[in-house]
Amino acid sequence: MAEALSLGLTGLAALVVLIALRMPIAYAMILVGGVGIVALNGPALMLNQLKTLAWGQFSIYDLSVVPMFVLMGALAARAGLSAALFRAGNAWLGWMRGGTAMAAIAACAGFGAVCGSSLATASTMGKVALPELKRSGYSGALATGTLAAGGVLGILIPPSVVLIVYAILVEANIVTMFLAAMLPAALAVVLFLLTIAAYVAIRPGAGPAAGAADRAEFRAATLGVLPVLGIFALVLGGIYAGFYNPTPGAAVGVTLVWLYGALRGRLRLGEMRAALLETASITGMIYLILLGAELMKIFLSRAGLPQAAAEWILATGMAPMAVLVLVLLALILLGCLMDSLSMILLVVPFFWPVLVAINGGPWQGAEGAGFGMSTEDLKIWFGILALVVVELGLITPPVGMNVFVISAMARDTPMIDTFKGVAPFFGAELIRVGLLLAFPALVLWLPRMVGG
Repeated sequence: MAEALSLGLTGLAALVVLIALRMPIAYAMILVGGVGIVALNGPALMLNQLKTLAWGQFSIYDLSVVPMFVLMGALAARAGLSAALFRAGNAWLGWMRGGTAMAAIAACAGFGAVCGSSLATASTMGKVALPELKRSGYSGALATGTLAAGGVLGILIPPSVVLIVYAILVEANIVTMFLAAMLPAALAVVLFLLTIAAYVAIRPGAGPAAGAADRAEFRAATLGVLPVLGIFALVLGGIYAGFYNPTPGAAVGVTLVWLYGALRGRLRLGEMRAALLETASITGMIYLILLGAELMKIFLSRAGLPQAAAEWILATGMAPMAVLVLVLLALILLGCLMDSLSMILLVVPFFWPVLVAINGGPWQGAEGAGFGMSTEDLKIWFGILALVVVELGLITPPVGMNVFVISAMARDTPMIDTFKGVAPFFGAELIRVGLLLAFPALVLWLPRMVGG
């Protein structure tokens, strides 16, 4: 047993080293997981796993929603939805101090609702909003910090690819996870808007007010955003109402976004081809990471690492909430080093069994006494918390991916200024994590209400 545990720890260390050496995480997990299984149980088991594992993973029906939502996001980025959202937000909010930055946050939230990717949200909205923010006289720190922070909304606002993958990993209902994400996502938008208001109150010159839109401009911007809101309502509203499950809902979304772009003349053959190639590339990457994560899960399970970690934590008598906070801190640190999807796939199979064991622990002698909730509620609550802290990693130095994306577009703004600009939003995110930890009902209320 001790030898197997040592091998498991060595495998984890090797995985970290390979990732640090810039090996793609899918290949690193496949290599470490495969070698570990062979070392523990011999090549016969590994060959038997390879015979059926890929098919077993990739033929899961729920996974068919991933390429559809990825395609919807790729088409949305090319169809002009982001520009319509920002134009409407600026017409509504641009008249106040900091209003154009607030409009960028609102547009990021709207685009995240049809995209589901933080990096895509940051890069797309950066192209649309950054020139307008500069033209309006915003400081480089506030302009770039706002867009880097606004990009993180794409990972949590449904439909989110990472949220879908998490649901598949822990066998949660995808629609339930979407419902659970709604209030935390809305809370993020509100906190970001308040952060901008506080920022410009302290530094009025950082975010000057733009002129109020005239009536014709306001009407045109509002009418221009109605199709985007309609797409969001038909896709997610139809899923929540039970008219279709997530995969047909995503297909409806793809069709509507394509029609929107085609009618506006934005989705010609070249753009369609680029969107399809992007979808194939991203989906292939996701599926390969899923395969690697499953191999790592098998290896770590056979090495007994999650079980040993749970037993050790139970033996220490550490409070369940303290364990959860440590897990979230580990996720924030890992978020500085790798992308959100890879981190969820790597970490959740390891930490989730530990939290389940703690939730049924002996503190009060009752099932669910650990966190005061059932395992089903725990998987929903932990999933949203995990995604929120993964968001933090996207704007955390030294490797906040969203910061690098925006900095590449704003070459006249030093990266250190972007990190300074994103710091207040980081503080707002910490407040949100604290609220979600203190009040699980913020996550669980809507699923319980809809589920009856």
